[in-house]
Amino acid sequence: MNYSEIEIYLKQVSERGVKLGLARVKELANCLGNPQNQVKIIHITGTNGKGSVGAMLANILKYAGYKIGHFSSPALLNLNDYFRINSKIISDKLLAEIMSEVIFHAEQMLDKPTEFEILAVTAYLLFARTKCQIAIIECCMGGDTDCTNINTKALLTVITNIQKDHCAFLGNTLAEIALHKAGIIKYNAPVLTGEKNLEALQVIKNQANLLHAECYLAENLVQDSNFTLDGTELICQDFGKLYLSLLGLYQPENANLVLNAVKILRKLNIKISNQAVKNGLANCSWHGRFELFSKKPYIIFDGAHNPDGMKILIESLKKYFTEKSIIIIGIMADKDDSGYAELLKPCADYIITVQANHQRALHAELLKTSLQEKMPDMNIISCDSIAQALEKALQDSNQIICLGSLYLYPEFYHAVKKLENFG
Repeated sequence: MNYSEIEIYLKQVSERGVKLGLARVKELANCLGNPQNQVKIIHITGTNGKGSVGAMLANILKYAGYKIGHFSSPALLNLNDYFRINSKIISDKLLAEIMSEVIFHAEQMLDKPTEFEILAVTAYLLFARTKCQIAIIECCMGGDTDCTNINTKALLTVITNIQKDHCAFLGNTLAEIALHKAGIIKYNAPVLTGEKNLEALQVIKNQANLLHAECYLAENLVQDSNFTLDGTELICQDFGKLYLSLLGLYQPENANLVLNAVKILRKLNIKISNQAVKNGLANCSWHGRFELFSKKPYIIFDGAHNPDGMKILIESLKKYFTEKSIIIIGIMADKDDSGYAELLKPCADYIITVQANHQRALHAELLKTSLQEKMPDMNIISCDSIAQALEKALQDSNQIICLGSLYLYPEFYHAVKKLENFG
């Protein structure tokens, strides 16, 4: 199969939806020689921060001299976005070669695997075949029954935090969700978490104890931060002054977790110099998280897709800007938007609702109605496309924030790139 044929195939497979359980993905991996057990794994789960933490850690390890694989989701622009080697997206040719083999075996199965099960096995096979020394694997959703959770051991597992998200699959309490996330902990493999909620933390500790896994609670290594739209300066215990290229008030917390991971990896005889840490953070890129597309006018995208992510995004906007912004927003239909209005109101000049190109996306008119009920005095309009929303916003303001589902990103990216004379 070539790249285009694989894209068509996966679009068809996506209609199978989400199916919990590991039987299919284990069977598929077994057909391919269980590549998940042929490379050292750093497995990451958590509600927020997985992508940024994974990207920072991958870049640091690259600068430390290791060949690093990185699997993350969702893919923002194209299929290749799921897979990186040494922080670079893989080629169409390599993707087609590896995934064709995975698809061949998938189609022989009676209970055929889902889209993400195929993607997860592709990642493991890719990183094993290309002889990556360490693979950073992010869970797609949850932990214990997540399609990535088929490795029998791990170098390190990381649980960023526990918030209410994907409640239909993971439960309605932090303890229930934590139990799913803690399912990635492996026997005798250290686990690191940035979680602070005592109820959720106890669940993680209990699971770690059962598996004789040493549980590390993130130390406060980032002692001070200075935020500008050019980057974030960090003053850190044991690492000194560091410069982080990523923006957003939440990034120092993510960086703090990464620095804790570095200290643990050093104990495991993974050689990482302070210079590698410095270079890795300063040159890290990660799309879709407080991503600054332009300064004239200010155009920012942030994939804040749950109440906690939205809250810290709004705090970030208040930190970086003194004036209100025009907010373009689109979310998935299964997201709880009950608290969005209260968060958006203080920093929104007005709001434009849009619909992402995804089967689970909430219709723009329904989102408008929902927000208007809670903000009767706010000017809220809906648009048929992100390009139309962006054009409308640019007529009225030089400060535009697009937020919500990461599935908005492709259309937003291409709409911005079509604009002339911005930079």
